Amino acid sequence: MKKNIINRHFCWNIIFYEELKGHSYEWTSDCSDMAPFLARCHSCRVESGCWMVYDRPNFMGNQYFVRRGEYADYMSMWGMSEWVKSCRLIPMITGPYRTRIYGRENFMGQMMEIMVDCDPVTEHYHWSSGFMSCHVLDGLWPMYKLPHYRGRMWYFWPVEYRLFRHWGGRRFMGKRCIMDSWY
Repeated sequence: MKKNIINRHFCWNIIFYEELKGHSYEWTSDCSDMAPFLARCHSCRVESGCWMVYDRPNFMGNQYFVRRGEYADYMSMWGMSEWVKSCRLIPMITGPYRTRIYGRENFMGQMMEIMVDCDPVTEHYHWSSGFMSCHVLDGLWPMYKLPHYRGRMWYFWPVEYRLFRHWGGRRFMGKRCIMDSWY
């Protein structure tokens, strides 16, 4: 099935502030290192689009998903010890949203194909400890370490994720799809 990716036809933007509504800098695309532009980033406002923000340069470290709205004190809201140092625009994808989750690594154990948000996995599928591998077939999905879309988050796109060891041996307890209506 053909996926529709809508990205550069619109002007997506996010504004980061050094102090609450102080010196600011606006981005309309990915930024791998904010240091040359802002000394410290304490808040942001998403005017359009969906974004992942990172607490380290080059899209590394902890990830946080933001969509339209204001994030006045995200450091305490997300429990960050550092300020945002890079950001990535998430492309808008319309069409189906599908992923397969597996109870064990390497696509082993029980498998479920999911086309909607799933939180928490323990209640929906009676898996006591989340899922250990997945294959994202369509759509973009933030995955959460804790139920109810809480805790550390990772951004997954269409590819196979055989080993969650790369993320510290994590098991994920919840996931949601990034819908085109969020833009």
